[in-house]
Amino acid sequence: IMDIFSKRTHWELSENQITQTLKRLKQENIKIFDLTASNPTQGRFQYPQDILTEFNNPFNLQYKADAQGLLLARQAVSDYYQRKGFVVSPQRIFLTSSTSEGYMYIFRLLMDAEDKVLFPQPSYPLFSFLTDINDVEMQTYPLHYINGKWWMNQEEVRRAFTEKVKAVTVVNPNNPTGSFNQKEEVIFLNNICRENNAAIICDEVFWDFSFDKRNDYVSLVNNKEVLTFTLGGLSKTLGLPQMKLSWIVLSGPQFIVDQAIKKLDVIADTFLSVNTPVQQALPKWLSLQEDIQKEIKTRLNKNKIFLEDIIKGNEHYQLLSIEGGWYAVLRILDNQNEEDLVLTLLKNYSVFVYPGYFFDFEEGQHLIISLLTEEGIFQEGVRRIFNCCENI
Repeated sequence: IMDIFSKRTHWELSENQITQTLKRLKQENIKIFDLTASNPTQGRFQYPQDILTEFNNPFNLQYKADAQGLLLARQAVSDYYQRKGFVVSPQRIFLTSSTSEGYMYIFRLLMDAEDKVLFPQPSYPLFSFLTDINDVEMQTYPLHYINGKWWMNQEEVRRAFTEKVKAVTVVNPNNPTGSFNQKEEVIFLNNICRENNAAIICDEVFWDFSFDKRNDYVSLVNNKEVLTFTLGGLSKTLGLPQMKLSWIVLSGPQFIVDQAIKKLDVIADTFLSVNTPVQQALPKWLSLQEDIQKEIKTRLNKNKIFLEDIIKGNEHYQLLSIEGGWYAVLRILDNQNEEDLVLTLLKNYSVFVYPGYFFDFEEGQHLIISLLTEEGIFQEGVRRIFNCCENI
């Protein structure tokens, strides 16, 4: 029977023990302190009351197909970057329905079947599915935590490059490590991609969520050295994943960017996936960015401060440095298996956290918790994690 399905869908679909346990506890109506929250629409944030009024715009009943997206929407994205000090022409912007679709467009533009793209490790579990679906081979390069900071292993990146590697991906800041690109890393990436005729894909969906006001974080939205695709979107920027709008910004040498735009235009025109009402509403929504993000940032900061305070002197965990994003990484210092610990937390303490292997951590044992979690749930869940370790 399986022969009817493509090889690209031959994933392991059985539920792991953690998922099975979580499902059983929910069926038994046991209250779970879920510290994995990633959906802001379920986080009890107060969105502006007038956010939906733009759907009453009569122009929503008109359809004018534009492969790149409506100009007024692309101009709104351009203005969003302008407020950050970046000059981004609307002509370099493509709208998509999601970041995942943006990756698909880029893969289809750059790669033939079985070509390779490099991804950081640890990072999103989603990437392996995106590459499988697009017949692209995923290859990883490690990030190492050294002296309180995450670093790209440049030698591993260099060794990974073959003629089949068409792009290298960076997540800026990374999810879940929360680490931003370093200037020397961007210089290295530009050099190696230039040498190998490869492109850079830079996922900056969490860019707005840094934990300090440093101005030396390096965005690639205006990278002129090699062909570069920078991804962003409403899912994180405005906490509106259900509105299904993201974007790709192209940069690099002008002659290659011009060619990429023409080819990407054909790909985007084949789908025309972004709906008109959301595009019409985008200028208004992005003007509300500061108000929407203020509440999210406040929670992220409060949860981070609580975690930093309660973990001081703890002999079981180390809180790894967080520069940005929505997650925190706890390194397990004593000799405990992360999956066993996650299951113990679920069964005996009603707390759900991610084990590090969900994000392909290879070095050490880790727990991953979301700083987006409601404060009361977060604080009680964290206390229970530490109580659990004291009792093991």
